[in-house]
Amino acid sequence: MSSKILLLGKNGQVGWELQRALAPLGHVTALDRSGADGLCGDLADLEGIAGAVRQLKPNVIVNAAAHTAVDKAESEPELANRLNAEAPAVLAREAAALGATLVHYSTDYVFDGTGQVPWLEDHPTGPLSVYGQGKLAGEQAIRESGCSHLIFRTSWVYAARGGNFAKTMLRLGAERERLTVIDDQWGAPTGADLIADVTAHAIRHLRSRPSDAGTYHLAASGFTTWFSYAKHVFDTARSVAPSRELAVKDIVPVATEAFPLPAPRPRNSRLNTQRLQSTFDLVLPPWQQGLERMLAEIL
Repeated sequence: MSSKILLLGKNGQVGWELQRALAPLGHVTALDRSGADGLCGDLADLEGIAGAVRQLKPNVIVNAAAHTAVDKAESEPELANRLNAEAPAVLAREAAALGATLVHYSTDYVFDGTGQVPWLEDHPTGPLSVYGQGKLAGEQAIRESGCSHLIFRTSWVYAARGGNFAKTMLRLGAERERLTVIDDQWGAPTGADLIADVTAHAIRHLRSRPSDAGTYHLAASGFTTWFSYAKHVFDTARSVAPSRELAVKDIVPVATEAFPLPAPRPRNSRLNTQRLQSTFDLVLPPWQQGLERMLAEIL
């Protein structure tokens, strides 16, 4: 049974991969902010996106759009809240009215980042930033709507398309002999391609097991710090592309305080993914595997 799928945020890192991953499941109408065919794809236009859902009448709505500029959100909280909280609430309301499933992406930033234990889905939340607060409010609105939903909390997302931490390190590593990188924030670098593939698998799973809808943590397996992540990027680059010139000789680990930013970052972004893996019968690969594949693609 094929589905009629509405994808929002088609040109973001996850949205781009979702266009590929969702295609075998049915007819995908993919929108970016500018929309298409008279359909609104701009999350800031709440009436417009409600109208798009009513016009298309999809079985599945996949919302890969969001306000993701974490520091900028601190200075434009109204816009961040509209995109990350109010728009998901509208999509959830429309999904409930249609009997459609809403797939939505959230973040490790809903937690306060304390401790060293990987977060479970039902651990108490405590966002530190405007971005985290908005994402949590969006989650809560979806759950309260009563619509069938999949909320995937993920972390440290990267893709070959667009900017990412690895690309930044490679650029800086070509220019500088010494780099300082934060070594007290922990998480799992997670590829947009992995997120998209798991999403497609979970949507298909819900067709026969609708009771498995809910909130899940989705990240690659294992954990690292930004410092160790950077070291792995350079080790892989030297192995995959030995002719590439890198000036960097020294990578220095530093504390979060060395890089003051408008939005506080959680120190502990470890996500426990056992619920996802057991419910959907999946094995999430180690973070190094996806990163090495992405680097092989761009180098």
